[in-house]
Amino acid sequence: MPATHDADDTEDALFVLTAVLLTPAQFPSVLGDDYPEACSVLGLEPYQEGYGLVLGQDGEGARWTVVIDDVSLVACALAAWDCGMEYDLSPDERSVVAALRGWPLAVAVAAPGVPAPHDPAPDPELDDAGRPPLSPPDSEAWGPAQRRLGADEIALQWAIWREQVDEDVEFVEPGEQPNGAVRKVLEQARTYVDAPPPPGRIRSAFASDGARTLRADGPGWSMVARTDDIAFILHDDDPGEVLPVGRGPELPGLLKALDELAVRPA
Repeated sequence: MPATHDADDTEDALFVLTAVLLTPAQFPSVLGDDYPEACSVLGLEPYQEGYGLVLGQDGEGARWTVVIDDVSLVACALAAWDCGMEYDLSPDERSVVAALRGWPLAVAVAAPGVPAPHDPAPDPELDDAGRPPLSPPDSEAWGPAQRRLGADEIALQWAIWREQVDEDVEFVEPGEQPNGAVRKVLEQARTYVDAPPPPGRIRSAFASDGARTLRADGPGWSMVARTDDIAFILHDDDPGEVLPVGRGPELPGLLKALDELAVRPA
């Protein structure tokens, strides 16, 4: 198993390229509709405290995803990097939970001075020896992973997507949506109010003007909304389509109820 710190140019050193959190409130959506599902994809127990995923290369250039239980360390690194500051992400080996072959996300950079990124050969000593290497989803296809990535993009670029919706359009009520997929999504979202889904299925993040950005996922669908505005829905049966849902008298109450159930970042 590779070490989890930048070290000398030795084969067992891991050159850290990036990292992400894997917690109920914040996890790579590409892995699943909720936190337990995302953990299952990686063969992990869905502990409430969560994990950090450190993506890097070993001295031979092989891709590795190292799972650590030091969530605060990864959170600090991400905060520093977001501010343009340097941060030496060097987890203690005692915090390592697993070393998984491959990367679940696309990484645009590579470690200098080592061979090009490639998947390592199976290692019988590792827990994932019989599993294929992790890999990012095919950007040319459409399915659950691509649908969730699309919802991520809308949440990050809300203003841009909102500007594409004509203010003069008269939105029909959620119960009267002409698109059959939209009706089903809203009906399933309402069931969450009475039967809360697994952790991470509904997430809430800060937005401007005191609002929240709400993200909900379900079997075959994703919804992104602002609690003070409209919603966008993506569905597995509508490749690449982004379907707006007007507020009307019903949507505000539904969003408020979902936001009260949502997991929020600490």
